[in-house]
Amino acid sequence: MPGENLSRDEAQERAALLSVDGYEVSLDLRSAVGDRGDEPRTFRSVTTIRFRCADPGATSFADLIAPSVTSVSLNGKDLDPRAVFDGSRIVLEDLAAENELVVDAQCAYSRTGEGMHRFVDPEDGEVYLYTQYEPADARRVFANFEQPDLKAPFRFEVRAPEDWVVWSNGVGERTDGVWRFAETKPISTYITAVVAGPYHYVTDSYERVLGDGTRLEIPLGAMCRKGLAPYFDADDVFEITKQGLDFFHDHFDYPYPFGKYDQAFVPEYNLGAMENPGLVTFREEFIFRGKVTRASYERRANVILHEMAHMWFGDLVTMVWWDDLWLKESFADFMGSFSMVEATRFTNGWVTFANNRKSWAYRADQLPSTHPVTADIRDLEDAKLNFDGITYAKGASVLKQLVAYVGREAFLEGARRYFKRNAYGNTRLGDLLSVLEETSGRDMPTWSRAWLETAGVNSLTPQVLLDAEGRIDELAVVQEAAAIAPADHPELRPHRVAIGLYRRGGDGALERYARAEADVVGARTVVAELAGAEAPELVLVNDDDLTYCKIRFDAGSLDTLRAALGDISDPLARALCWSALWNLTRDALLPARDFVDLVLRFAGRETDIGVLQMLHAWANSALTFYTAPEWRETGGRLLAEGALRELRAAEPGSQHQLTWARFFAAVASSEADLGVLQGLLAGTEKVDGLEVDQELRWAFLEPLATYGVAGEGILAAELARDDTASGKRHQVRCLAARPSAAVKAQAWASVVESDVLSNALVEATIAGFARPSQRELAAPYAERYFEVIERVWAERSIQIGMDVVRGLFPSLQDSPATLKATDAWLAAHEGAAPALRRLVVEARDDLARALRAQACDAGGEG
Repeated sequence: MPGENLSRDEAQERAALLSVDGYEVSLDLRSAVGDRGDEPRTFRSVTTIRFRCADPGATSFADLIAPSVTSVSLNGKDLDPRAVFDGSRIVLEDLAAENELVVDAQCAYSRTGEGMHRFVDPEDGEVYLYTQYEPADARRVFANFEQPDLKAPFRFEVRAPEDWVVWSNGVGERTDGVWRFAETKPISTYITAVVAGPYHYVTDSYERVLGDGTRLEIPLGAMCRKGLAPYFDADDVFEITKQGLDFFHDHFDYPYPFGKYDQAFVPEYNLGAMENPGLVTFREEFIFRGKVTRASYERRANVILHEMAHMWFGDLVTMVWWDDLWLKESFADFMGSFSMVEATRFTNGWVTFANNRKSWAYRADQLPSTHPVTADIRDLEDAKLNFDGITYAKGASVLKQLVAYVGREAFLEGARRYFKRNAYGNTRLGDLLSVLEETSGRDMPTWSRAWLETAGVNSLTPQVLLDAEGRIDELAVVQEAAAIAPADHPELRPHRVAIGLYRRGGDGALERYARAEADVVGARTVVAELAGAEAPELVLVNDDDLTYCKIRFDAGSLDTLRAALGDISDPLARALCWSALWNLTRDALLPARDFVDLVLRFAGRETDIGVLQMLHAWANSALTFYTAPEWRETGGRLLAEGALRELRAAEPGSQHQLTWARFFAAVASSEADLGVLQGLLAGTEKVDGLEVDQELRWAFLEPLATYGVAGEGILAAELARDDTASGKRHQVRCLAARPSAAVKAQAWASVVESDVLSNALVEATIAGFARPSQRELAAPYAERYFEVIERVWAERSIQIGMDVVRGLFPSLQDSPATLKATDAWLAAHEGAAPALRRLVVEARDDLARALRAQACDAGGEG
């Protein structure tokens, strides 16, 4: 049998053969506590699966990844575990029409965030457990058929330490020392869940009267580690939750189907969140230990609503296989923003979507690994890598465009029919297209071929011709196809766009004075409606962000932005212009130092805090990767000076002040800058209104560690002050950031040669290892990287493998020699795992892009 990497073909064969009637899973988690010495820590997992076979006498397999199997029984016959279990699969021969499989195994606790993750809180020694499975790690906790289209009801029972509480998808109660949970509706294995430990738990409830007059009551719960309880603003979590439930019930016409709604904020979480029905899990960083900006609360609200949308898109109706992952993720990403804007206080959420989420999509869609929204997923490793900017953010952008194309009500009515027809079932692309065609009357297969089944992002550029009186004679939109090595993507798509014309008003602000919507089709589309309009200073194609494209500018508009970007009064229009300028920088069409200059001149006037934070991230990336090496020192000095100037000028105590303080720490490098940070930490330097809380202290310590000002003793003292899980992650990152060859060697060994560190500390170590100011220190590891990555990929879990391969790629050794070394590895390892090769190919493309941008910045050809 093949190993852990289940293929699509195998899944299709098994789904045609088997139907699952139900699971009973019994877990004994009492082994999570107590001293086990050097003995590997495992837990007992007993699973009973009732299933049918369409071809009696056939052979199939169940999935299980476990250190050992005690017993296997099929239809009352004991099987020899040594003969039927190979470490990841259990062979099932001579199946009957109706079958019962019982597997008794010892499963391993996880330190990588995959399976049953075990965390020991350094603050109080308490142990916390939670599960995380997507796409296929439920098999690390109980035997199953690990594919999304073999849905079944689940009944869990859990034994746990006496002082613990246990949660699962259904309502549970403890009797005779055992937690027993109500049977679930038919769901996929990857969204079952268990959370257990001494969590701090808060309750609330949601009620509404449904259209038929019945009353819906949903018990609400929210939990976190005890150490985070003082910071846990559960009231805000519940407020967003109730607003989301109102919105989705108003628009989906299908009552929430999973009973209760618990939300667990858990430690060392690899993802943002996971949509387990009745028990959603989130990374605990969404509980804020210090002061954060409105953008952080908006991001949390968006994630809460994204996961809630999954209760319908993904949990109630699930894709057949990971090819159609977008059927849940694109919809959840779109509905998260849609519901947030319409139902919560975050009414500017589409600005964040345009500036932040779509930036993720644009990057992913220009990589050699780009793929259609509906992708070709051969196996589970492919699936793991396709939780990307295309599946989420491009898919959501395409759905936003679809709403403009078919109309809002037709879109929502399509969703309503989709839920009712496919409840508790599995679907493919065609199932959704058929209902949307019914409700809209539009040709959905043609739309799908253009938007869902082809890859790449189009560019839209305005062409403006003026008449003798200075009015528009003709305005056209030119569409260009994506050109992405190694294969071009020639598709020109139909775009429903708005074109905005802007000029200065009497107060100097750049205001829109004319707007037209048009269907852009083919290479060139004339927008007749704008003929005769006064000459614009700025033409903004895709105004209001209706479609998914890269916005380009004519020469006059680009000149206007260089001189007056900050004068654009509309926040969304301004965000779109910033995003377009960033794309020009990444595409080596705008020198990176020019982008840095725009940030220095205009970011201080940015009112939207999420956009400002994005500008800071982009400016730092421009400096690190895209400016010519000889200008980096100058650019860094200019950014630090600008950040300190804006920090001192910001309104005391404001979120803008906090954002500039964090950016100043990110770019500080000179002795004077580091002295300011030291003074702020010691209290000898003051910025009126700036509260240097614990999280900000760590942000200031990171550059001090990077430049050798804060050594091991200072960092140890800070950990003593903040001896928490969060403090430990910060300290580990700062320790790895110190400018010493010995430090780098230790950091490398702890991640590459050892598997002792948890996923969170691996991530923190990698973040500290690679510092832009330490290119020479990291140089010896470029060659070593290519020597070890295949072994790391083979020996470590896929999550840790991804972290290492992405995080340690020598991107800071930005020279043609590194590009050549990457090409040599790819040429010599054509047989390496496709997912590993994809990660290296993507990193190579980022490096090649950086070299092109540096040439542009130095005055060469882009």
